[in-house]
Amino acid sequence: MALVGYVRVSSLDQDTTTQLERVTAAHCKKIFTEKESGTSTKHRNALTDCLDYLREGDTLVITKIDRLARSARDLHNLVHDLEQRHIGLLVLDQSIDTSTPHGRAFLGMLATFAEFETNIRKERQLEGIAAAKAKGKYTGRKPTAQAKKAEILVLLAQGLTKPVIAEQVGISVASVYNVLNRIKKDL
Repeated sequence: MALVGYVRVSSLDQDTTTQLERVTAAHCKKIFTEKESGTSTKHRNALTDCLDYLREGDTLVITKIDRLARSARDLHNLVHDLEQRHIGLLVLDQSIDTSTPHGRAFLGMLATFAEFETNIRKERQLEGIAAAKAKGKYTGRKPTAQAKKAEILVLLAQGLTKPVIAEQVGISVASVYNVLNRIKKDL
């Protein structure tokens, strides 16, 4: 019966320190940490490792439900899987303990609100982008690879392979091919 922590932030520039301190203070014996979006359970290797590590009688400890999942469906699926394996879930900030009926009911309500918050944030972001585009202030991300066209051509003329060029320029191999294809089209 171990307490196992899971800590997640969405992007590389975010810090996990506060969450780590909280789950450590909750006496977690093992803690899994990752920097990955919570909008899906895909590509979340630390979550997969954490779920594989958990055994019957253990309790998964997180600081907030949105650290585990941003979608109500994903959260319900994860909690259902934990329950089937007789593993508890303890959410520190919301004082949720799925070993109680009240905790399970409150978790369901919060999952719905977390998903709603994500959808509202996405909607506001799209509205902001549309407004900026209407004012001519939003042009999207600048094409990184196309800006390095001259450098790519020089390296290609030196006889370097496309993978080596990609590494030296700091772009993907596919981007090198895209730049070269665009040059051919422009000729």
